[in-house]
Amino acid sequence: MDLQLTGKRAIVTGGSRGIGFAVAAALAAEGADVALVARDAGALAEAAGRLAGSGGRVLALPADTTDDASVRAMVDAVVADLGGVDVLVNAAAMPAGTISGETAATTSDEVMREQFETKVLGYLRCARAVAPLMVAAGWGRIVNVSGLNARSSSSLVGSVRNVAVAAMTAALAEELGPKGVNVTVVHPGLTVTERTPALVAARAEREGVDQAEALARFARSTTIGRLVTAEEVADVVAFLASPRSAAVNGDAVAVGGGQPGVIHY
Repeated sequence: MDLQLTGKRAIVTGGSRGIGFAVAAALAAEGADVALVARDAGALAEAAGRLAGSGGRVLALPADTTDDASVRAMVDAVVADLGGVDVLVNAAAMPAGTISGETAATTSDEVMREQFETKVLGYLRCARAVAPLMVAAGWGRIVNVSGLNARSSSSLVGSVRNVAVAAMTAALAEELGPKGVNVTVVHPGLTVTERTPALVAARAEREGVDQAEALARFARSTTIGRLVTAEEVADVVAFLASPRSAAVNGDAVAVGGGQPGVIHY
């Protein structure tokens, strides 16, 4: 299937590693021009180098999504270089498993504020900056990378911030959909990235098992019997970022390999 992304101009936040990088690679392979955005200039340069020659043009633009001025300057730079913005993928956030504080007693106000600044308000800042450009062009796609903690109470911070992202997605979709801009959210579960070996090792130590058993326990949390890779998440995001996804707007798409014993309808 031709995703019709050739020549589209995309911004991917959190694009230096993990799911963000995999999404950027998928979009570039489909012929899109991609602006990689993250705070670490060195990591961005390395990531951009890995994508060189993969398809469309690749930009590396350091920016802090917790700072509105930084976000707007980044979008201005993309417009100046690429001529506009057709696609935004918001993926700049910490995985829930790396956030300190797991209970109401141990989760500080500072931790919660930091996560809202980054994942909820950060996503909103980027959407707010690009939406007028997409509306003026009559077409656009915004895909928010959230997480399956939106459908689980296992992580206080992860659940609250991810539900907020899903709610924001629906509100933006209702506002922007009639103007040609679809907004969707994907919910990954634990995904195979460069962070996975450390998470597996930590679980093995915590539960007193070897790493193979720790990985198997993670895999049993899915209905496909294994963890989904960042590239497999990116395949879904690339579809949602494309003109082919016209029928999907405001909805959440789970991309965690299936949750046993759960029905969503």
